Amino acid sequence: MVRRLLKDFRFGVLPVPGRLIAIIFFIILSVIPLLLQHPYYLRMFVYANIFIIFAVSWDVLSGYTGQLNFGHALFFGVAAYSSALMYKFLGWQPWATIPLSVLVAVAAGVVTCFPALRLRGPYLALLTMAFPLMLLGIILSLKNYTGAEHGIQGLPHIAATLTQEYYIVMAVMTVSVLIMWKLTDAGSRYIRTGLIFHAIREDEMTARATGINTIRYKLLAFAIGGLFAGIAGTLYAHVAGATDISTLSLTMSFTAVIWVVFGGIVSIYGSVVGVYVLYPLVYLSTDISRFFGGAYEATIGNQPAVLVEFLRIMQRLTSFPILVLSVLVILILLFMPRGLAVQIHDKIERECPRCKLTNVAWRHDCRACGASLR
Repeated sequence: MVRRLLKDFRFGVLPVPGRLIAIIFFIILSVIPLLLQHPYYLRMFVYANIFIIFAVSWDVLSGYTGQLNFGHALFFGVAAYSSALMYKFLGWQPWATIPLSVLVAVAAGVVTCFPALRLRGPYLALLTMAFPLMLLGIILSLKNYTGAEHGIQGLPHIAATLTQEYYIVMAVMTVSVLIMWKLTDAGSRYIRTGLIFHAIREDEMTARATGINTIRYKLLAFAIGGLFAGIAGTLYAHVAGATDISTLSLTMSFTAVIWVVFGGIVSIYGSVVGVYVLYPLVYLSTDISRFFGGAYEATIGNQPAVLVEFLRIMQRLTSFPILVLSVLVILILLFMPRGLAVQIHDKIERECPRCKLTNVAWRHDCRACGASLR
């Protein structure tokens, strides 16, 4: 068994840069709590892992299936508030509220899908955008139960320490990403949902003409999106120890879109890269701005005027993280329209035209069949 695993690693992982990078990435994630003890920065990684689940769930629904959803925060917020309300009024602990809240999010996904079955493109996007706004109005109206703008505070955490929370969230993130990757894999021999999702995205009418029950698979796509976005939402509520109306805001929905588009839509790894590149910029924006501010004050009168002016501009820009985020996304869309991670992936890997095996991009011939890769 060990020899088989070593052989697979040697011939199936080491020669493929993308797989090797993924393994190194998860090894680094597993040792972060050992290298980084400061709770402020460790909490950043906990939230990043939660948002990876949320971003990938949007990519599954809107990227792979083509069901453009601009109200994905509905599933995130529904799960967060369901878990919080169960604890507040029933006294249930996370081990009971989390699975039930996820089921509520799945139900929200199915309910959302029904009026969206005959809509496509911008009409579907506008409809899905309306659902979290309607729920937001209900929450603000029932302030005695939901706390309105202040939300619900004092929720129990999923573990006794932040390090334990990190490993729990990391494990859930890893399993969730692997499941969503398998469900969307068009080349899978055993699970055909990925191929069908691709067919629906490319041409729904043709898919229906070939005998595919598109309504069933649309419902499945919304249910999957609700399931994993719900997992992210309820984990977020119990890690933060509170939930509020920000979990249902349009900003939350559009942030997921930005992460996915930045990393590369219709690619699970693109969402992971998008979150880990962009989220720390927002989370650490105060520290970055303080760093440039300190450097600016230290160089006044001692350094060239160009450097001083550059540090002053950077200090002001980093005071507005959303502005920096927007500029980065615009640059990526201009120069890497398929997304940062997808463009890099295409540069380091190449598929053999004969046997379809993945090779390092700088090879001249396939490592298996010897066919020319040029």
